Amino acid sequence: MRKHLIGLGLVLLAAALLLWFLPARWVMPWLQPRLHGLRLQQVQGLLWDGRAGQVVAADGRVLGQLQWRLSRGALLGKLQLYLHFDGPQLAFSGAMQRLPDNQVAWGEVKLRAELAALDPYVKSPLGQPRGELQLTIDHALLQGGWPLELQAQAHWQHAVMHTRSGDVALGELQWQAQAQSGVIQAQVQDDGNGPLQVSGQLQLSPLGWRLDATLRPRQTDPALRRWLAGLGTSAADGSVHIQRSGGLAGTLPAPPSK
Repeated sequence: MRKHLIGLGLVLLAAALLLWFLPARWVMPWLQPRLHGLRLQQVQGLLWDGRAGQVVAADGRVLGQLQWRLSRGALLGKLQLYLHFDGPQLAFSGAMQRLPDNQVAWGEVKLRAELAALDPYVKSPLGQPRGELQLTIDHALLQGGWPLELQAQAHWQHAVMHTRSGDVALGELQWQAQAQSGVIQAQVQDDGNGPLQVSGQLQLSPLGWRLDATLRPRQTDPALRRWLAGLGTSAADGSVHIQRSGGLAGTLPAPPSK
């Protein structure tokens, strides 16, 4: 019996050491089908601290490089993950932690995206966005993928809408977003110097949404005024006031007065 126990102990010790120092490339055949067409190549390091020299899309395009750190507490169900992705059109970093009650917390999130990369996915009569989007999420608590709590900021640099008639410059746009109890409140405005004056509020919840925004051109740019006319009826000064809602928007709390 003692020999069997010693043998079992050695097997368990070997398995623990293997898991502790598990090479990341050994896990790739199991992980690859879960990446929705993405492929990790030039994989180095351990499952717990590794990198992929190339992240390749389904069409063969090299998107960038990926680094990760995964807590070994994941073996006990305490998942903590840090990701850092760096590519020419998209860069992302952030820390994720799985919490009880099927909740997920994100923090220290930074994202930079070249919006021209969205062309295959954005089909709108208003055009396709151009410029660079910078997003920072200080804190987000998600349940079922929806933010119960949120503190985030976004900056759309050199904002342009690419249309069939040409590019329409919008300037620099900024967002602030907060969420409490699953209700997201977002504010958008321009930097005060661009061709378009923007002031708006957006409310979102799982039950509905409500948008109230005013857009006014600062210049007599015909292309900008035509683009604004596609959003709604223009006033004498060329401004457009947008009020739209969907779902059970009446259940949303009234936005603070401007």
